[in-house]
Amino acid sequence: MRYKLLGRSGLRVSELALGTMTFGEEWGWGASKEESKKIFDAYAEAGGNFVDTANRYTEGTSEKFVGDFIAADREHFVVATKYTLFMRRDDPNFSGNHRKNMVQALEASLKRLKTDYVDLYWVHAWDYTTPVEEVMRGLDDLVRSGKVLYIGISDTPAWIVSQANTMADLRGWSRFVGLQLRYSLIDRTVERELLPMARALDLGVTPWSVLGSGVLTGKYNQGDTTGRAKLWGDIPERDLTIAQAVVTMANEIGCTPSQVAMSWVRQQPGVIVPLIGARTLAQLEDNLGCLNVTLTGEQLAALNEVSRFELGFPHEFINSPQIRDLLSGGTHDKIDNHHFN
Repeated sequence: MRYKLLGRSGLRVSELALGTMTFGEEWGWGASKEESKKIFDAYAEAGGNFVDTANRYTEGTSEKFVGDFIAADREHFVVATKYTLFMRRDDPNFSGNHRKNMVQALEASLKRLKTDYVDLYWVHAWDYTTPVEEVMRGLDDLVRSGKVLYIGISDTPAWIVSQANTMADLRGWSRFVGLQLRYSLIDRTVERELLPMARALDLGVTPWSVLGSGVLTGKYNQGDTTGRAKLWGDIPERDLTIAQAVVTMANEIGCTPSQVAMSWVRQQPGVIVPLIGARTLAQLEDNLGCLNVTLTGEQLAALNEVSRFELGFPHEFINSPQIRDLLSGGTHDKIDNHHFN
């Protein structure tokens, strides 16, 4: 395991983060405490130090398990948790981005985690009701109190993240150093705005669902998808085509489809730290195996082609040959542009 700086910070995190939404069985598909401990230990033994949870995961059980597992060496681990999603139904102030929920959610998380502080505190999702300045000032207060060391944001439009960090920089508040989002070969739409913004603002990116809810393992190309359809809906033919390309490439390389799919994500530009989640030790070990797989330029290009999608306006308009000519007076190909990749 190697380590990366988390965006515009000096925090060193392992190149794979352990997602713990599977810790606990309250939702009907997670791992027992015994199996969760095996998963955690295997990740730590591989050199992993970045553990990601949330107050809502398995009704709080995930945080309790993580708290027990890190207790023997709390300072070694970079512990991230989140707030925003409800913890008490039918009570409007037990959810949302606002300061009241932010503070009470953190206090409850610290108790479950059995720690005095969290290394990284995520806004779990944007609620479209709380002013940006309230969120950023509230988070900055938590950092100044010592209960939070760094802050990040998840599942939020790029323009809001940009506004928030610009405001924080101007006012001397803590800025987001991390961005969490959904990203895989079957869902590349974050390449339109979120990933370019992350590179421009130097945000570390922790993608989730890098296996496309299991589709990229290839298991649905061969078997019945009825059980999955009950939860997520039918699998589009395009997704199965991409999954088959991943399976074919894995057979050629001599690794698993999961390792190919995760390696593609890991090798994208910017600070990319994929979240790996598992319900069994075997799944975790398979995921860790992606560290031994490096795709060639030709292999990356082939996967990019089979998963190609439309960037839409204004990206395709601006990058069309006609507009490029108008913007550069015919000199576009002669300009070495280091600002974008």
